[in-house]
Amino acid sequence: MVSEYSLYWSSAMPPSQKRIPGQVRKATIIRSAASLFAEKGFSGTKTREIAARAGVSEALIFKHFPSKEDLYAAILAEESPVPALLYSVKNLADKRQDAEVFQVIANTIVGGAPDQELIRLIFFSALEGHELSDMFLQNHIRVFYDFLAGYIQQRIDEGAFQPVQPLIAARAFMGMLIYHRLLTVLFHAQLPQTAEDISRTFVNIMMNGLKIPSLKRQARMSGQTRKPRKRTARKS
Repeated sequence: MVSEYSLYWSSAMPPSQKRIPGQVRKATIIRSAASLFAEKGFSGTKTREIAARAGVSEALIFKHFPSKEDLYAAILAEESPVPALLYSVKNLADKRQDAEVFQVIANTIVGGAPDQELIRLIFFSALEGHELSDMFLQNHIRVFYDFLAGYIQQRIDEGAFQPVQPLIAARAFMGMLIYHRLLTVLFHAQLPQTAEDISRTFVNIMMNGLKIPSLKRQARMSGQTRKPRKRTARKS
């Protein structure tokens, strides 16, 4: 049982003396590092600045993240929308819910992912030739594109989609979404339509380009495409 005295003593303790759980400190370091990298770039950010913003010592940063690569990977794991997005669409893909697969992707990006901080972070890393951009490409972007292109190829093989280059189709769809996101974040070029309407438009464009019309699809799957009859000359 907690006494009145112990409650008073706990609340009276200075914040610096209260023990913060390790996972909370670790998350604070990640957020502080990501924020500073997005503001100042990688070359312009010092470890002591991350420590000061997170309210920890530099030694504690190195305890949680022994190498720079560990910190960068933790930032991507925390900030990247790709893992959660993949989890959401894989179940729909297994059920062959084509429009829903593309709709979830569109809703996620048009709805605000990646956020402004991550966009700045990735741009800084790419412009500075920093290793985080390569980590993001290899472990997040490429994994997602491999999934989406693989799904498109699978549906082509099953006769549901037009025969297209699957990776180009995946890039075309994502290109529409990412470009819209960049215009919105970097240039504040808002559209008057709702996010739902914008997402639906992108999905309709993609599905109209991929889907095989139902009659043509049935003919392809059954192998019973009709051949024009040869005319025979009448005997006089």
